[in-house]
Amino acid sequence: MTETSAIHAFDLAEATKHLAERDDCLKLLIEETLPFQIDVADAQSPYEALLESIAYQSISGKAAATIFGRVKALSATGRAPTPQEMLKLRKPALRKAGLSGAKILAMKDLAQKTIEGIVPSFDEALKLSDEELVERLVSVRGIGAWTVEMFLIFRLGRPDVLPVHDLGVKKGWAITYGKKHMPKPKELLAFGERWRPYRTVASWYMWRACQRAGNAAMRKIRPAKVRKRKPAKPNRPANKRL
Repeated sequence: MTETSAIHAFDLAEATKHLAERDDCLKLLIEETLPFQIDVADAQSPYEALLESIAYQSISGKAAATIFGRVKALSATGRAPTPQEMLKLRKPALRKAGLSGAKILAMKDLAQKTIEGIVPSFDEALKLSDEELVERLVSVRGIGAWTVEMFLIFRLGRPDVLPVHDLGVKKGWAITYGKKHMPKPKELLAFGERWRPYRTVASWYMWRACQRAGNAAMRKIRPAKVRKRKPAKPNRPANKRL
């Protein structure tokens, strides 16, 4: 299977028809916004894509791009350091590039697990199920489910991924369905059953809902409601006879 066929492994017309038939709100969103499109990453291996994702964690995209550029400059080719190069790079050099101690440990663990075969090559990844990939990749230090979900969507083009912890998807859901609060992950997961087997496409439209609504509307969406537990009643002391 080629990369192109892997990315376009489902019929978009069938996907949007399926979603529109099962969800009136989503049908309206599909009709009023741009057609689904994923800008596929370049020919990065899973190792390279995850290495870059670690660099981008918890900082602005501009700062991360600068830091990752410095990391690539430490390699012999000017591309991302190979797993072997990453293991040999000394921590002071990586710290000087702008990486935190936690990110250095994560990158070195990623390199080690790639050499061990836990992190697959691109061709191997194509043969693995979403569940198998999640299980393998979250074993890497610093790689969580969200990072793997973004890899499945934007690198492998998997059609049925629902990132229930993604802020944009949760806010887009609240905007699309007229809610004041974002859904809890379990609530969104249950709701998303109607979107199978094209939850990636539905998620993409949730992101578009955010773009269309704008920042002012986004700021009005509140976090998920948390039920307050009633305080336990104090035990009454037993009546004592004098």
